[in-house]
Amino acid sequence: MNDNNKNEPQNLSLPIQGMTCASCVARVEKSLRAVEGIREASVNLATEKANIVYDPSLVDVRMIRKKVEDLGYAVPVEPGGEERITIAIGGMTCAACVNRIEKGLRQIEGVIEARVNLATERATVIYHPGKVGKSEFRKTVEDLGYEVRGFEEEAMADRESEARAREIRLQKRKFLVSAVLSAAVFFGSMPQWFPWWPAVLQKHLSLFLLTTPIQFWAGWQFYRGFWLALKHRTSDMNTLIAVGTSAAYIYSVAITFFPQWFRARGLGLGVYYDTSAMIITLILLGKLLEAMAKGQTSSAIKKLMGLQTKTARVVRNGQERDVPVDEVQRGDTVVIRPGEKIAVDGVVREGSSAVDESMLTGESIPVEKRPGDPVMGGTINKTGSFQFEATKVGKETALAQIIRLVEEAQGSKAPIQRLADRVASVFVPAVISIALVTFAIWMIFGPQPAFTLALLNFVAVLIIACPCALGLATPTAIMVGTGRGAENGILIKGGESLETIHRVNAILFDKTGTLTQGRPSVTDIIVGKEFKEEQILRWAASAEKGSEHPLGEAIVRTAEEKGLALSPVEKFEAIPGQGIRAQIDGEPILLGNLRLMEEKGIGLNGLRREMERLAGEGKTPMVVARNHSAAGIVAVADTLKPHSREAVEALQRMGLEVIMITGDNERTGKAVAAQMGIERVLAEVLPWEKSRQVKNLQEEGKIVAMVG
Repeated sequence: MNDNNKNEPQNLSLPIQGMTCASCVARVEKSLRAVEGIREASVNLATEKANIVYDPSLVDVRMIRKKVEDLGYAVPVEPGGEERITIAIGGMTCAACVNRIEKGLRQIEGVIEARVNLATERATVIYHPGKVGKSEFRKTVEDLGYEVRGFEEEAMADRESEARAREIRLQKRKFLVSAVLSAAVFFGSMPQWFPWWPAVLQKHLSLFLLTTPIQFWAGWQFYRGFWLALKHRTSDMNTLIAVGTSAAYIYSVAITFFPQWFRARGLGLGVYYDTSAMIITLILLGKLLEAMAKGQTSSAIKKLMGLQTKTARVVRNGQERDVPVDEVQRGDTVVIRPGEKIAVDGVVREGSSAVDESMLTGESIPVEKRPGDPVMGGTINKTGSFQFEATKVGKETALAQIIRLVEEAQGSKAPIQRLADRVASVFVPAVISIALVTFAIWMIFGPQPAFTLALLNFVAVLIIACPCALGLATPTAIMVGTGRGAENGILIKGGESLETIHRVNAILFDKTGTLTQGRPSVTDIIVGKEFKEEQILRWAASAEKGSEHPLGEAIVRTAEEKGLALSPVEKFEAIPGQGIRAQIDGEPILLGNLRLMEEKGIGLNGLRREMERLAGEGKTPMVVARNHSAAGIVAVADTLKPHSREAVEALQRMGLEVIMITGDNERTGKAVAAQMGIERVLAEVLPWEKSRQVKNLQEEGKIVAMVG
């Protein structure tokens, strides 16, 4: 963008939430007009928008947005016409790097907000797409001396993983080589401790040859970071490491090659190659552990991304063709076959099947889908085939929204981290100043050899105060904590939640897989007159043998556990959404729901009340009919985990309100909750609606912890 364009007035339409009356409008207008660079500000209460004309050479969108937020009003994260992009960045080492990149990105015209997370090595940028784009972001980051590994979550996932693997391999190689050489330098520098070490390796020249590769090969990354920081008139941890180790190394080199000069001045001839070598080696160990931690922290997001399919089968020009999922457009007809993942969100137009939505809704039992029913990307089709019309693609899909929510939680900054970032920005210059003062004091007031002792203490202050962990400790703790929690079924909303967890007064539990086992099992077998329990179970299991439906698998598994011999099925017919019909031992067997029995005219023989009771308990009852007459009922349900009730009661004794949230219908949800003594149930809640439910509870004055 040229200078003339930068000086031209820009128009901005800024959404504002929280205004309630004309006084609010006047307050916002007055405050905005007082900002230097804003030529005009007009606020509309009905549309909740501020129309602003501003001079971009004097003020930017981020400053305007902050002014509104400082007044106590909310500006949506992505105001109209703005977009969000995620950038994978390599080469960051500390909080000073974070501050430098954030500052550089925020100075780009058209950028509204930029947040950088050291632990995830990502920058999230909110910007006006008409004013700035990827090329400007790449140039800015690379000009600052860092590597841009890719843009967008989906496109860069594989490249980012490969880059992390390369980083781990490089750090491991550097550390191992440095460790071997450092050990040799350490042994050679301490002959009084290791008299058995070869004399030739104790000579100063040998120590110089062993240390130099560590200093300038393994430690080159610190010199590079130091130079880049120096170019931008800043400082970071690389500055401390480079200055500290170089001081010890250069002093030792001078003694090695010019011993007479030091001897003539009465200075000691001790070298400190081991100091430089060991410092670099230990910091490289830290860098290796850091690289490994970064590679593991985003496992929760990787698992969610693993739900996404790479391709989709669409109908175009009357022919089916496989295309990358990114090329699926709204309105495309997508074909789904048995066992395939659904690529995007849509509405079924033709065919029917059962779809496993447990990975998104938590519902363990597949949901029947017919024309007009919605389907979600990332879910798995079971046995049927169907076609659906794509209605939401790319970042609009339910799965993409869930991934974004998790990323925002893991990438969030805790309040204490913001403090650490502010401290880090002034910490390094302060440390260098203290180190120089230390050097001067030892030179002036210290005992002989004053220069040697002053140098050692100068290096000690620089290295001991190195803030390697200052910018990384909190975000890594958040990432590892939330990641480990996710592996155990606990989703923590973000860094701020970790700091406020001790004030929690309400626990929100997801049902499926958290309080329950996550897979259905047989809970009840009701037998009619003249029949035995084993007969009912054997007929049902024989009919369901080979079924991929979780209900059928549960029945077959129970029969096998009881050691029942299953009969061969002579004829078999699946009735979508209702049940199955089979011929076993020459007799017709019907297994299914109440609607199937009514359609086939099967008498229930007094079992209707039992069906209603079981359904009221949140179970799925299926009638087993033989020779056109009901013989019994098999009920299947997702059973509670052994310690669920105990955990709920323990939380209630602590004075916490326990609430259950589920994608199930209200009747099933309340039946399950009653078994654990949970009084409040939020039922029929879809994944992307759960955050809204949490906000509703917060508006009631509750501090909420979400488990599930």
